[in-house]
Amino acid sequence: MSQQNARRGGAAWALVITGVAGFMAALDNLVVTTALPSIRQDLGGALHDLEWTVSAYTLTFAVLLMFGAALGDRFGRRRLFLVGLTVFTAASAAAAMAPGIDSLIAARAVQGVGAAIMMPLTLTLLTAAVPAERRGMAYGIWGAVNGLAVASGPLVGGSLTEHVSWQWIFWLNVPLGVALLPLARLRLAESHGTGAPLDVPGTLLASGGLFGVVYGLVRGPVDGWTGTVVLTALFAGAALLVGFVLYSTRAKNPMLPMRLFRSRAFAGINAASLLMFLGMFGSIFLLSQYMQNVLGYSPTEAGLRMLPWTGMPMLVAPIAGILSDRVGGRPVVAAGLFLQAAGLGYLASVITADASYAVQLPGLIISGIGMALYFAPASALVMSSVAAKEQGIASGANNALREVGGALGIAVMSSIFAAQGGYGSAQTFVDGLRPAVAVGAAVVALGGVAALLLPARRGSGSGGQALSAAPSREPAEAAGPALAGPAPARAR
Repeated sequence: MSQQNARRGGAAWALVITGVAGFMAALDNLVVTTALPSIRQDLGGALHDLEWTVSAYTLTFAVLLMFGAALGDRFGRRRLFLVGLTVFTAASAAAAMAPGIDSLIAARAVQGVGAAIMMPLTLTLLTAAVPAERRGMAYGIWGAVNGLAVASGPLVGGSLTEHVSWQWIFWLNVPLGVALLPLARLRLAESHGTGAPLDVPGTLLASGGLFGVVYGLVRGPVDGWTGTVVLTALFAGAALLVGFVLYSTRAKNPMLPMRLFRSRAFAGINAASLLMFLGMFGSIFLLSQYMQNVLGYSPTEAGLRMLPWTGMPMLVAPIAGILSDRVGGRPVVAAGLFLQAAGLGYLASVITADASYAVQLPGLIISGIGMALYFAPASALVMSSVAAKEQGIASGANNALREVGGALGIAVMSSIFAAQGGYGSAQTFVDGLRPAVAVGAAVVALGGVAALLLPARRGSGSGGQALSAAPSREPAEAAGPALAGPAPARAR
């Protein structure tokens, strides 16, 4: 077998392994949404408890993503990928066997820890295995799979909940994880990053700050926004995040170098990603409950009716990846975000206590196309906005900000929902849902504006995104030949 064919086989295996692992981690973001009524009936719990079954996962996932990427860079990306996959698989089994809502929330938090170690390394392992000239297509497929996982969570969760039991939304991960472990060990090549020491103070500051802010937002509608605990959590969280930024500007080896944000490309795509996930996650969290609690659909029926939204990434994202190779990622991402915003805005305007599915369908289709156009080029934009040796931390930072956006989206939009409506009747649910989804639409539209501020590409390259203003000028070859490629070189 020729060296080229061997490399091509390695790239194919890397795409399969990282795609499935990314699918598992992304699926669990929202897989419980259509199962929430069943979980509530089985284990009990109030609205804020149900929020935490989602937020416990997204929060630990978010706050530890950059730390997970740093661990992989330091101790070996394949090695830490296997560790994260093992933790994720074991925690999934624990969630399936949870006897109460508190133990379920705890298991979900541990799931997030495993996903935080595993997820950012999927993109760096894929980048190392795929030749530079084919990364645009690889990123498109990887983005399509992850986008489908995020958005198909309600369908998967609803189908398993209705036809088997809600526990199987977690048991599903166990055979997949067990099958991936030997494949990853045998088929993925080991690679390392810069070898910089771990940033423990930065991790503690970021983790504590994000936890405080999200905890305050979740507890606000329950305890009151002027309550001592809520105000303490919000102010302490904000202070810790400010401390994290100040610390990271001065630290020798920070977890997230603030200088990366001097790049308009890096800052713009991360701002767009955070806003996209904030508006999308909160909307799906509430709309999936609307279809069941107000319109009376079963979990499976609710998931199927969201397919025009949730299934669109699998159809459109690969095409969007190819399109971004030709015209650049900026217009594709911006168009996707504006379409997603338009779809959510339409849904906010037509939702009623007895709205027909035909009335909702245009908004679901527009949202699905928008989501698909965003997912594929976004990864290429992130990876090409930094030097090759910093792609690991760039991937971790982008995934972290996405998850932060998701956790904040659920907390913020649930707070709006609780302030304006509630679960008392179909009409009170709609009274809370409409302003919440309208806010989600506005937030995603702001993400579209952020995408428009990205610099135009210069030339062509991996992913079609040879962007200017990359902040680091070290030689790409410092990361090893697997990560050196023409796109980062041209970006500099």
